Amino acid sequence: MRSILAVLSGVSAVPDPILDVTDLSVRFGATDAVQGVSFHVDRGEVVALVGESGSGKSVSALSVLQLLNYPAASHPSGSIRLNDKEMIGASPADLLIARGGEVGMIFQEPMTSLNPLHKVGRQIGETLRVHRGLSKSEARERAYKLLEQVQLPDPEARLAAYPHQLSGGQRQRVMIAMALANEPGLLIADEPTTALDVTIQANILDLLRELNQNLDMAILMISHDLEVVRHMAHRVYVMTDGQVVEHGPTEQIFEAPEHPYTQHLLQSRPSGVPRPVDSGAETVLTARQLRVAYDISKGWFGRSDQFVAVKELDLEVRAGETVGVVGESGSGKTSLGLAVLRLIKSEGTIAYLGNTISALPARELKSMRRNLQMVFQDPYGSLSPRLTLREIVAEGLIVHEKLTPEEVDERVAEALTEVGMDPAWMDRYPHEFSGGQRQRISLARAQVLKPHFIVLDEPTSALDMSVQSQIVELLRELQQNHNLAYLFISHDLAVVRAVSHRIIVMKDGNVVETGDADDVFNNPRHDYTRELLDAAYISELS
Repeated sequence: MRSILAVLSGVSAVPDPILDVTDLSVRFGATDAVQGVSFHVDRGEVVALVGESGSGKSVSALSVLQLLNYPAASHPSGSIRLNDKEMIGASPADLLIARGGEVGMIFQEPMTSLNPLHKVGRQIGETLRVHRGLSKSEARERAYKLLEQVQLPDPEARLAAYPHQLSGGQRQRVMIAMALANEPGLLIADEPTTALDVTIQANILDLLRELNQNLDMAILMISHDLEVVRHMAHRVYVMTDGQVVEHGPTEQIFEAPEHPYTQHLLQSRPSGVPRPVDSGAETVLTARQLRVAYDISKGWFGRSDQFVAVKELDLEVRAGETVGVVGESGSGKTSLGLAVLRLIKSEGTIAYLGNTISALPARELKSMRRNLQMVFQDPYGSLSPRLTLREIVAEGLIVHEKLTPEEVDERVAEALTEVGMDPAWMDRYPHEFSGGQRQRISLARAQVLKPHFIVLDEPTSALDMSVQSQIVELLRELQQNHNLAYLFISHDLAVVRAVSHRIIVMKDGNVVETGDADDVFNNPRHDYTRELLDAAYISELS
């Protein structure tokens, strides 16, 4: 049966395992993170581990190359055979050969995986010099070609850049280039497209598919994006609570799931539409001829070169309405959100409830900020690790209102309850919460001041699909209860469709299309909009 399915899926009918994991257990102290997990990957095959955060999928993948933090982590049982060599207890020499040589790895968070002190060219070249013995010039030439291969713009300049000088999607492509440097037989891809725009995601997936087919490179993919898994994987293992609860060919898992948890995952995609906006709803925020430009270098005689991020854009958001903003990295989405809140310099006119705020001095603007809030893309980065949950949510209250400590506690508890967090957790710190919980904390911090308008910048980008659905429902509920106006920025078109009344499509700082959400998604007029929708597999998300 297995050989028949292999032929139908395009994989060799003769099993040839490059990776065979048997009865793997992983323990952190007294906690069993993975229990009795078994899976295998054949040469030329794409296998996916799927499940929600905490299911054990990344821990299982990191165990392959023994990258867990020992001795805090241990393997009470199990075997991991890579090219028929045992990895558990392997010598440092064997691990060096495997890491970056036989196996390439794309880590989930490129900013923390890349060395901030070294330029991109040096980081890619290092693995080439270690495993292939290339000279410095040969390594640089190979690194240049790798950056071209992963479609990173201006690869020559990127080789001399530091990680912080690149966008999230660009850093992810650098990670992919590093993983592919030595043409490994097995590529472990841990959420390889989480930070990427849909068009870039489609390009990267096409690249991985080509490498899989042309080089017979096996791929072990860890992902919460079920549509990516559906289009990439030959077989799927579903994990929850550290165990594999179902596995089989991809078509079988998606079309006829047997385990209740698998069924739950497949039913968790964000769906539905927001409540209609009242016909007489007041306009909360407007922008006219908004322009955002950044000085990027100094020329001769003090002249500045400029990068124009937003070009003469008009915007209007009414009470109870969500305007979704979509487009690739660099299209101007986040700059637009920051500009309308006057968090960055801009030209043009910005008005809140009919009152022009674009020219207000900082002192007068401060009193209005309670009504204009923002939820940032990365909740872990935007929440101070040194502050407790109470201190984070109460910060705005202390600035804008004169309340007693008891009143502050009451308001914080009210805000936390409204976003589905237990007020008893007030003394905890951000690192003690999951990604979805941290995003709820960010919402509570914004909502505690009872604002009229909130900019939401990629609020669900790094979350599991079921958690995304919960956040979408929460946003709808908050909007309905408080008649909130949202500017919703995202590259996830399924989420945008579920929350937005109107859509703005941006490219290179320009609005290329705008209209009601149904019209834009069902009858796109611009070629770029159609390209976005095609790249997002939007037909499957309907």
